[in-house]
Amino acid sequence: MTETYYIGVDIGKFSHWAAVMTNHGELKVDSFCFTNDKQGFNTFYQTVKPYLSHDHLIGMEDTGHYADNFRHFLLKKNLNVVMINPLSTDAFRKALLKSTKTDKEDARFICQVIMNPQLYRKVKLSDYDYHQIRELTRYHHNMKEANTRYKTQLQKDLDRVFPEFNSLFSAPYGPTYMRILSEFQSAVIISDTDIRTLRKVLKNTGRGRSVSFTAEELKRLAKSSVGQPNTILEMEIRHLVTLIADIDSCIAEVDKKIEEFSLDLNSPILSIPGISHFSGTSIISEIGDVNRFSDVNKLISFAGVNPIVYQSGNTNLKMTRLSKKGSKYLRKTLYQIITPVIQNNTVFMNYYNKKISQGKSPRCAQGHCVRKLLRIIYHILKTGNSFDPDLIR
Repeated sequence: MTETYYIGVDIGKFSHWAAVMTNHGELKVDSFCFTNDKQGFNTFYQTVKPYLSHDHLIGMEDTGHYADNFRHFLLKKNLNVVMINPLSTDAFRKALLKSTKTDKEDARFICQVIMNPQLYRKVKLSDYDYHQIRELTRYHHNMKEANTRYKTQLQKDLDRVFPEFNSLFSAPYGPTYMRILSEFQSAVIISDTDIRTLRKVLKNTGRGRSVSFTAEELKRLAKSSVGQPNTILEMEIRHLVTLIADIDSCIAEVDKKIEEFSLDLNSPILSIPGISHFSGTSIISEIGDVNRFSDVNKLISFAGVNPIVYQSGNTNLKMTRLSKKGSKYLRKTLYQIITPVIQNNTVFMNYYNKKISQGKSPRCAQGHCVRKLLRIIYHILKTGNSFDPDLIR
């Protein structure tokens, strides 16, 4: 039997620990520490080099960004690198009744974990193409979330200093809406402002539609407002308006870059009605190389949209929550686009209505549609064929 060398690496912020073990459990190199820099990487390489010409696996936990540079260093040398889900490591540790957990011990322990092929996934240098795009789409998600938080806070502040303000607009956050708040942060300020100044601010600058109210109506509403003066909230509103505008500008720049990536990728999943450049790129980057999923059920599990199955003895729970494991960004994108996908495709609409007629809640019916969409995406990415609604059952 060919001897395989398992090299476990416990990742840290400033330094890492590594050990080398055979498939028979013999420790060839006991745990040693090396720094998270070029000198440390070379120290690691020279130490384990005698074992790299044989069958080998270098494994580490997939925990954050601290391993990125080291993993890239290894892949550039065409070494066999695998990543371990930390949940698998914890479960394996509990199964072995291990109570000791140190960096030195973890390096040896990871060697044992990667002896089981079911507990790791292999990574390739080409994965870094997906990694770069994934960073961009996740950045978009995070900025959107930040913008939502700022807008929520802005509305809370407005409810106290000028609660009637939103009644003037069909929708908030337009150019005029934000321009008024950047100049006047409360009803009291507006009521004390000269009418000519208000007219100047309300004047259409070419961005967005003209407002349907006059400066006189704005001032009259402000004077009758129940909002109270509050210098702290007025300062917050001024800052929030600036932050929201800055983030909107950043999102526009990121979206343009995402569209460039999307056009270069030219993925066939864009042929699915309801999937945009952003959502398509986000899905592709989170999935990565679809061939790493041996079947579609593994992809559904990776997205965390598979219902938890619980059966024990006479107990069989038929209604359970989603697992919500794997990529939260993939799951979020799928649920964001499922409504337009349903609306733009009669097959999905019929499937959704069928689930509703079976007594499913709208959210549950959407979940069924999400899994159906993932099966279609899996098939499209595997075959390279475009979306064909006539082939959907």
